[in-house]
Amino acid sequence: MRLLHRDATTGRYRLRLETPSDLWRIARLIRPGEAVGASTTRRDPEAPADVAGAERTRRRIFLVVRAEQVEFHGFSRHVRVSGPIVEGPFDIGRHHTLDLGEGDEVVLEKPTLTAGDRTLLDEGLRGAGEPTILVASVDWGDSSIVRIRGRAIEPIADVRRTIAGKRYEGGQGEKDRSAYVDELLHLLRREGPAATAIVVSGPGFLKEEVRERLAETDPPLARKLQLISTAEAGRVGVDELLRSGKATEALRGSVAAEEAEVVERLIRGLASGRRAAVGLEEVTAAVEAGAVETLLVSETLLGEPAPVSVLDQARAGRVRILIVRDEGEAGRRLQGLGRIAAILRYDWTAPERVTGSTGGSRADPRSGA
Repeated sequence: MRLLHRDATTGRYRLRLETPSDLWRIARLIRPGEAVGASTTRRDPEAPADVAGAERTRRRIFLVVRAEQVEFHGFSRHVRVSGPIVEGPFDIGRHHTLDLGEGDEVVLEKPTLTAGDRTLLDEGLRGAGEPTILVASVDWGDSSIVRIRGRAIEPIADVRRTIAGKRYEGGQGEKDRSAYVDELLHLLRREGPAATAIVVSGPGFLKEEVRERLAETDPPLARKLQLISTAEAGRVGVDELLRSGKATEALRGSVAAEEAEVVERLIRGLASGRRAAVGLEEVTAAVEAGAVETLLVSETLLGEPAPVSVLDQARAGRVRILIVRDEGEAGRRLQGLGRIAAILRYDWTAPERVTGSTGGSRADPRSGA
């Protein structure tokens, strides 16, 4: 995302959307009632009256609509913003839908920014040139290949096959295994050149065979490749890899991988007893105590008024805020914990941490005391 212009008086931002993640961000930044403008096409009302509406010439114009509905379509990589036209050469008051994609410029009017808005903007402005990582989670008969870029996780292929007699040399089993590796190599050669790094993970020795065969046939591509052992393969193996943190270096710059890893840290903090807070009440108390290291909030919570105060307070206290997509395992886990949670620097309820206290320790927020 690139900031092209900002008008401090009106709160108007002109932004260029450069990556799939930017489309996700702009869909979360736009709130109902806000003015959104972009270049679009609309039928010319000055066309002769006897010309059928479907045949009237469409003109490319700049329109501003008052957003009523915002739809993010991750698979087809576009955002649709619908509402009445408030600025334009004609049809003021009529409804129109802006269709935003990668490379488009958008004008967004936000007189005030919440902490969540600032987090999304800061993340987008830092994310120019997000790396593209190809992840292949492989095992005999069940493999998945996905592309990760910023917040976007795009499935490329699930390769599931029945392999006969895989423990024996020769015969149909050997042919099946060879064909299976050939199929994986074909996908890696097709998708790999555009990737910054390639991660091949899985539980067995298939990943080593893939690396060896790739080194023989495509050495430049093989140099991008990193092998990582996981207990599972396929889509489950991709989730395991992201939350494990094992591929931190290769996945550096990927917010999707960061989400999974940080949510896993949150779960471990909960298991330890006192290194995490969950739910709005606990998180608010932890932020007020200055105990929060990282605050996690579900994307669906951003549009609600309840968390605004605690997010603003956290940002003022220089707490790191991570907005987590609802899609994917990390988002589902956070939703199950109340959609807002925090990883703590220390247990703010411990007696030695309660400044100015003359009595016992602070009540356990989970006890209801």
